[in-house]
Amino acid sequence: MRRKRIAQRRKSWKDLSGQQRRTVVLAGTLQLSLLVAALRDIARRPAEQIRGPKPAWAAACFVNFAGPIAYFLFGRRR
Repeated sequence: MRRKRIAQRRKSWKDLSGQQRRTVVLAGTLQLSLLVAALRDIARRPAEQIRGPKPAWAAACFVNFAGPIAYFLFGRRR
């Protein structure tokens, strides 16, 4: 099993195909955009319109895609 791990090395950027590179860049851009939008909304929205403490939601937003999406779905009062 140890040999198998050694044989499988992580791909570097130059090892990726053009489509894979575009996908990585697109996913990163989407994740960053969601993060910025969520943090901006948290900063501008009054605390009464947010379910739970603002600092907790701000910290949760840094959890990949799940944090900002959870904030937009569950963190804001309508």
